[in-house]
Amino acid sequence: MTHPILRISGLHKWFGDHHVLKGIDFDVQPGDRVAILGSSGSGKSTFLRCLNFMELPTTGRVELKGKLIGKPTGKHPKGEGMSYSHGELSELRKEVGMVFQQFNLFPHMTVVGNVMEGLVTVLGVGSKEARERSMAQLEKVDMADKADAYPARLSGGQQQRVAIARALAMEPEVLLFDEPTSSLDPELVGEVLNVIKDLAQEGRTMLLVTHELGFAYHYANKVLFLADGQFYETGTPDEVLKHPKKEHTQRFLERFTAFSF
Repeated sequence: MTHPILRISGLHKWFGDHHVLKGIDFDVQPGDRVAILGSSGSGKSTFLRCLNFMELPTTGRVELKGKLIGKPTGKHPKGEGMSYSHGELSELRKEVGMVFQQFNLFPHMTVVGNVMEGLVTVLGVGSKEARERSMAQLEKVDMADKADAYPARLSGGQQQRVAIARALAMEPEVLLFDEPTSSLDPELVGEVLNVIKDLAQEGRTMLLVTHELGFAYHYANKVLFLADGQFYETGTPDEVLKHPKKEHTQRFLERFTAFSF
């Protein structure tokens, strides 16, 4: 039996008095394609950000490839506390890449410069090799012909494909996508989803927060429905999206089918 590439145990996140994540337990196996659904404010983005420690969990454990991230600090008023070193989290982020809603490209750098930046500054790769590796990833997302363009000259869909190439260039073990099409005009959504679909077919381990339910159905092997800070319903796409058992999931999905014809 394969060991999980990510194991999340008892994950809680508080912002002041606001309890956003309430004891999440979940294993991600190598090659899993996980779609995370839920209403706005349910904690989906916070959950992803806790997995690459852009947000530090208040309590709970995250293990990557069997290795515990951080050191237990004993009891915390809200559970088991952990401390994290800057170096450890930098190493983790090489392995757990993230693509955001906003593209976060450097406007003063060309497309290829944006993709090279992490390779050069974080991994210490020489500029010639970094450019070669970056061009290979731009080829993969069909953006190699725009390598010397600046982000301002690109459409939103093109910028998001560059952001995906930038994440891929670091060769992460796990890719996190936080609603990668939510900032795009409808006609540009498909080009980004096609790139994600191609990555899924390569067998990559990916977690995707999305409202694109049709894509989630075809892309994912596991679907998580997050409500009130917990995984309220989990299962295969058929189980969660076609035959949800719980009332809150059913109500959520009805909103998306109310105008189907």
